[in-house]
Amino acid sequence: MDFATPAAEIFVPDGLDATPALARTTHLAIGAHQDDLEIMAIDGILQCFRREAKWFSGVIMTNGSGSPRAGLYGETTNEEMMGIRVAEQKKAAMIGDYAAQVFLNYPSSAIKDGGATDPVADLVTILEATRPDVVYTHNLADKHLTHVGVAVKVIRAVRELKEDARPSKLYGCEVWRGLDWMLDDEKVAFDCSAQTNVQNALLGVFDSQVSGGKRYDLAAMGRRMANATYHASHDVDVATGLAFAMDLRPLIEDPTLGIQAYAQGYLDRLAQAVSDAIGSVL
Repeated sequence: MDFATPAAEIFVPDGLDATPALARTTHLAIGAHQDDLEIMAIDGILQCFRREAKWFSGVIMTNGSGSPRAGLYGETTNEEMMGIRVAEQKKAAMIGDYAAQVFLNYPSSAIKDGGATDPVADLVTILEATRPDVVYTHNLADKHLTHVGVAVKVIRAVRELKEDARPSKLYGCEVWRGLDWMLDDEKVAFDCSAQTNVQNALLGVFDSQVSGGKRYDLAAMGRRMANATYHASHDVDVATGLAFAMDLRPLIEDPTLGIQAYAQGYLDRLAQAVSDAIGSVL
């Protein structure tokens, strides 16, 4: 399988050839950086973990060279960090029993470039090879521009597929902005109460980030617990962990629907709901 960047790689934890490994995929996650998948797509990982008929595959778009670092990793060069982060992602793929892990190794600048077509073409290739039922990516309200760039390129890639080859579900998930702010009836809520040991292991393997200055392990698990508690104000908790997502499927059901306008709609409806709530008690 040919990709635009020479350093692109497909890693298959169980040693199967890349083509059949990708073809067995039912749940596909496409993220910007190493460790994004384990934060945002935990639903897909848990749905497929140790299941014979379901397989999770991941795609990392960037090379991870620009991550913050401290402590043991404080003097690490960009080249060294790239290698470390790839190794950590491969460990996560083994822990999570992924069908395959793809590294496209683009610089972040290419993902944030709205005119860059190579990343979209590579995603089309992967989507045609995997034909997943479910795709997870970043949400359109994420505050990290590279994450937003990934989401836009995923939408564009899915739109290029033949209609019968498109996934049945496309979700924009939480990383650099939670989705608790969305109206409750518009949130997609994934119950991730199960197998917290596996969840902790998946997050903890990224030591270059965790001990290197960012406690993503505590933050991700804390957000899931907070989501579960604060999701319903008048009901008892039915889950100990929830992950929220934005439903992006309408953007591929109607390719003429503007991506920016679609995201703005969520904000406008929230603003109206807040205004209405205040008005009701004045």
